[in-house]
Amino acid sequence: MSGGTVGQNGAGRRHRVVIVGGGFGGLYAARAFRGAEVDVTLVDRRNFHLFQPLLYQVATGALAPGEIAQPLRAVFRKQRNVRVVLGEVREVDLVGGRVRLARGAGQDEDLALPYDSLIVAAGARYSYFGHDEWQRQAPPLKTIEDALELRRRILLAFEAAEAEPDASLRAPWLTFVIVGAGPTGVEMAGQIAEIARDTMRHDFRAFDPAETRVLLVEAADHPLPGFPPKLQAMAAKQLTELGVSVLTGRTVVDLDEASVAVRLADGHEERIAARTAMWAAGVAAAPLAGILAAAAGAERDRGGRIRVLPDLTLPGHPEVFAIGDMAALEDPETGSQLPGVAPVAMQQGGFAASVVRARLGGGAIPTAFRYHDKGSLATVGRARAVAQIGGLRVGGAVAWLIWLVVHLAYLIGFQNRLLVMVRWIFSYLTRGRGARLITGDWTAEDEAWKASAPSASGDRLGEG
Repeated sequence: MSGGTVGQNGAGRRHRVVIVGGGFGGLYAARAFRGAEVDVTLVDRRNFHLFQPLLYQVATGALAPGEIAQPLRAVFRKQRNVRVVLGEVREVDLVGGRVRLARGAGQDEDLALPYDSLIVAAGARYSYFGHDEWQRQAPPLKTIEDALELRRRILLAFEAAEAEPDASLRAPWLTFVIVGAGPTGVEMAGQIAEIARDTMRHDFRAFDPAETRVLLVEAADHPLPGFPPKLQAMAAKQLTELGVSVLTGRTVVDLDEASVAVRLADGHEERIAARTAMWAAGVAAAPLAGILAAAAGAERDRGGRIRVLPDLTLPGHPEVFAIGDMAALEDPETGSQLPGVAPVAMQQGGFAASVVRARLGGGAIPTAFRYHDKGSLATVGRARAVAQIGGLRVGGAVAWLIWLVVHLAYLIGFQNRLLVMVRWIFSYLTRGRGARLITGDWTAEDEAWKASAPSASGDRLGEG
């Protein structure tokens, strides 16, 4: 196998750990090696850790991207046994014990990283259930770029409504459809409703932002599937109070630039005129899960996740761990598959590192991962949220305060915590959002938007 190698120190070298992915799983795995006599190489396509639970606030103008992201090199500045390498894994050589990265800036060849232990935490992406073409009309929310694109579309829709004198043609611009009523969908729906009815209530002259319709479409019978029924009912009530229409028992069957078609449980179909849609439905494992499973001959579930052993290793490869959203493992106590949420990835990252450290230190080696469920949280809007912590199930302002404290505590970087806290306080006191900027170059879609949104005088927006 050709290509350069990194980390080989000859005889007497330290144990080499390669961690793929700088999300929650990879980050907590690398942190757990603090003080260990190992050399850790953390590989990610991006040079920063993204706090995804707050990504929806970037998409709705409440926070700026830099306030929920932290450069990986800054995170590990003081942890001298961790090296960060920017790159994307192209191949995993389980026999040779190395991962191959696609060539990056300044490299003429692919880069090969040898390992003694490999921890793969590549995460997941949204699944469009065989209709990937829908992504153009209904972007997901997984990256900063996704958030900025959604912010652009949301704000452009209001601008188009201001420029459209015909009320019947204005209505689709003021209709927002969110597909999927999990935590991300619920949070986005609540935020868009607050933008329209609160933040921008005095900003426009040609229409009343209160005319905005926010539709939350969910195939299940309740929002927040997987949450206790009491919290589902609380969330539905709070969404309704904000003006969100929760459309449960409906499956999306078609999407285009002007509408969303849904099918009801009885088979009846209806088409909703809407210019802006967002996808927050099912997820599938990242493509690297397929590469790793093929190399190991491991099974995958319907979502593409690798079926791992109880200690999170691949069958036949005790030196390779798959964790987080790309790993499929049942909870031995409940028999249900562990959810793809940040706390699971965090705990699995720490567990994988503890196994490696125990093997090297000669101590008792953990044989099975046990997830300690600390609860579930979802915010709906200002002083509106639902929370389950142990046997406590609450909604409203109390749940919202719990949500604020927990997210600030887990946000990476003291400066980011301080900035976000100040932003939240300012937003609460003023009901404002400081990042409502439409950025980026004009695209073909924007040209179509300009053509379909004439101003009252007949001129085109953005021209002249």
